[in-house]
Amino acid sequence: MARSFTPLLALSLCLSAASTQAQTKATFATVPKPIEMKEFFKNPEKVSFRISPDGQYISYRAPWRNRMNIFVQKVGGGTATQVTADTIRDVGGYFWKGDRLVYSRDINGDENFIVFSASIDGKDVKALTPQKDVRAGVLDDLHNIAGMEQSVMVQMNQRNPQVFDPYLLNVVTGEVKSLYDNQENYESWITDHAGVIRMATRTDGVNQVYYYRASDKEPFTEYMTTSFKDSWGPQMFTFDNKNLIVNHNLGGRDKTAIVEWDLAAKKEIRLIHEDSDYDMGSVDHSRKRKVLTMATWTGAKSERKFLDKETEALYAKMAPNFEGYEFWIYGEDDTETKMLVWAGNDRNPGKYYYYDATTGKLEHLATACPWLPEAQMAEMRPITYTSRDGLTIHGYLTIPKGREAKDLPVVVNPHGGPWARDEWGFNSEVQFLANRGYAVLQMNFRGSTGYGRAFWEKSFKQWGLTMQNDITDGVNWLIKEGVADPKRVAIYGGSYGGYATLAGITYTPDLYACAVDYVGVSNLFTFMNTIPPYWEPFKKMMYEMVGDPKTDSLAMRESSPVFYMDNVKCPLFIAQGATDPRVNKDESDHVVAALKKRGIKVEYMVKDNEGHGFHNEENRFDFYGAMEGFFDKYIGNGYKPAVKKAAALPTE
Repeated sequence: MARSFTPLLALSLCLSAASTQAQTKATFATVPKPIEMKEFFKNPEKVSFRISPDGQYISYRAPWRNRMNIFVQKVGGGTATQVTADTIRDVGGYFWKGDRLVYSRDINGDENFIVFSASIDGKDVKALTPQKDVRAGVLDDLHNIAGMEQSVMVQMNQRNPQVFDPYLLNVVTGEVKSLYDNQENYESWITDHAGVIRMATRTDGVNQVYYYRASDKEPFTEYMTTSFKDSWGPQMFTFDNKNLIVNHNLGGRDKTAIVEWDLAAKKEIRLIHEDSDYDMGSVDHSRKRKVLTMATWTGAKSERKFLDKETEALYAKMAPNFEGYEFWIYGEDDTETKMLVWAGNDRNPGKYYYYDATTGKLEHLATACPWLPEAQMAEMRPITYTSRDGLTIHGYLTIPKGREAKDLPVVVNPHGGPWARDEWGFNSEVQFLANRGYAVLQMNFRGSTGYGRAFWEKSFKQWGLTMQNDITDGVNWLIKEGVADPKRVAIYGGSYGGYATLAGITYTPDLYACAVDYVGVSNLFTFMNTIPPYWEPFKKMMYEMVGDPKTDSLAMRESSPVFYMDNVKCPLFIAQGATDPRVNKDESDHVVAALKKRGIKVEYMVKDNEGHGFHNEENRFDFYGAMEGFFDKYIGNGYKPAVKKAAALPTE
């Protein structure tokens, strides 16, 4: 019954454009005092709680020497034992395997993740996969499979940087065994409940080919082929290992649905759940009772449909404890009587609880960031507006607490991806900016996921074009509504959001007073040439979605902001990780050089021990501290409007 991830979403009402306008006529409570920047971006006190399979121990991540490490303590309390002592990078995702903990991290942001295991006393920590130039990850934890008590299944691109091969890995001894002689160069793998690889996939760049076998004694044979534009995503095998639970949009669907798929007949035989407005997300299940428990998806906020009466009753019993919060059961022991619960909302990053289903006792374990007063945080409201070509664009508007939604300085914050989406929930960047008096506008421009196939496909080869228009239209909508002071609008984003930032100040230079580009793409040609090797098989797909450097060279040049730096009028701050494997440092170097040549104000921060985003705490402090001063100078309290906006600003 556990969710497969820790959610940061919740349920509430949407705010329409009309109600946004009405809000501009009202004021809130007292303006909260500024909270120190570091309080928003320092490591949380305790997060990522997990419970051991035998229900005897609880683990969590907490800071040690400015890095997140794993700690373990007995259920019921007692002194915690520190398990890991990493000082290079934060320990990332982890899980229990028997009486050991398995986790991963990379080095300096290169995204070549290393898999480790550790004993619960911290005395035996092992690096289980190569530590240089290899990316590894856990494919299947092989939980409660006979003979696999000490083993997990991992995938690594050690043999070929472009392809991930499966291996059986002993988490105690470190022994590695190849599970398949991957001469066909299959790229991904799907296992059944017995830990057997039953499906493999391979792409020609635009088509995904699925291969199937009934057992590990048989060869793979081609099963079906789908275009990359189609969505057919196996979630899990049915509990008898005969069929699949699939999230797909084949057969003319625009929004994906979760169904049971007959492997033999190659067709959908049972609809489990679908939503008319949004793509479905995933299904959760009870390992012990072998039933599906709920289907989940993200609309304006998160949604769930119970598929099991016992799970529905359990949530109903807990609900009175969490009024005003979203809550999820996200982990349990093998008996499914000892559970972990997360609760949070847009003003609280999360509280963790231990629940004993046999006694009904609910115990608070920790609050992620107890130093951030929930009452002083701002409300994030779902909004919609209409693009110039008639599309409904969904997004989120955060108004600083205690301020009237009128003539405010605004930070426009397009998300990365771009084939991702913003979601409702606590966002430390948004709350930090709101605490400084800025309204924050986030929008799910065309191409954002979750809104169906047609909305996604409208983004193809539209970088800097209609995708950017959706952002511009959101800014103009906010100005028209009277929320934004048109002279104090900034734009800030990371990755694709960084690209959108650069596109914003080159293609609509009069719209923004200043901009912050965080590991953003500036040149579509160099972006295509420097992608990680494991993206190489999907290059043809990228050509269709972004552009082919040979056949679309003119359009790609027009959509590359680096070639239009002469249009930039506003000050710019750029932050870049030196080891970024996705957006090469050259992307930022060229922008900085071009602007400095023109005498435009540009601040440039490079961190040598970071990749695609700053993960180390001290680097986050440097970045957000610089951002705070930058925004304050140009759209905040330090803002002093010029009599006339100059075409170019002198270098400081």
